[in-house]
Amino acid sequence: MSYAAAAALQTAIYQRLTSFPALASVAIHDAVPPDATGTFVLIGPEEARDQSDRSGAGADHQLVISVITDATGFLSIKTIAADISDALIGVPLTLTRGALVTLLFLRASARRISEGETRRIDLTFRARVQL
Repeated sequence: MSYAAAAALQTAIYQRLTSFPALASVAIHDAVPPDATGTFVLIGPEEARDQSDRSGAGADHQLVISVITDATGFLSIKTIAADISDALIGVPLTLTRGALVTLLFLRASARRISEGETRRIDLTFRARVQL
């Protein structure tokens, strides 16, 4: 198993999201910004599992991309979540280390945070990377 392509995968996802026209007005981060207000996208937690085989090293990455807002309602962030899926699914991503074999949408979870006005949608994707 190798975690060697994890940074390259995150970089490629970040570059794709920041260059996607429908997401141009949304801030994209890999850590919650201090004094976070408004709406933003967070490239978040990830789990990796060995997927090496006879052809070489590889890993299966499950990663979460979140849309967080303090705006009223879920509609606005559901639209952003759909744009994230559109930006990532079916589009080749070039990694600086390794090669992306597949990137699939697995699930989404929409909820209020701490019973307050902040809303969050977590999108989980599965990426298969070969080294």
